[in-house]
Amino acid sequence: MYAVVRIYTGAGAKQFFDILEERKQDLEAAHQHVTGLMSYTVVRSEDGGIAITVCREKAGAHESMRIAQEWKEKNASGVCTNPPQLIEGAVIIHI
Repeated sequence: MYAVVRIYTGAGAKQFFDILEERKQDLEAAHQHVTGLMSYTVVRSEDGGIAITVCREKAGAHESMRIAQEWKEKNASGVCTNPPQLIEGAVIIHI
């Protein structure tokens, strides 16, 4: 398994997560066909939020990142955010 964590903080991050929450069904639908998707989780924090993707393979996790970026460009293009901090790697425990 492979995971990608995207951490959004700074200017615009809270507003971006407001849009994610308002349009979560659209984002869920966009991820339905990601190859090997095991989980896609979005967590709101005090200063923005975190998106976590777990897939069977690295390619699926990267496909999810591409879909999320396209979704952001289409649905939240008016919100300027800092690029997310990316953390990715092989999953060693998944319960």
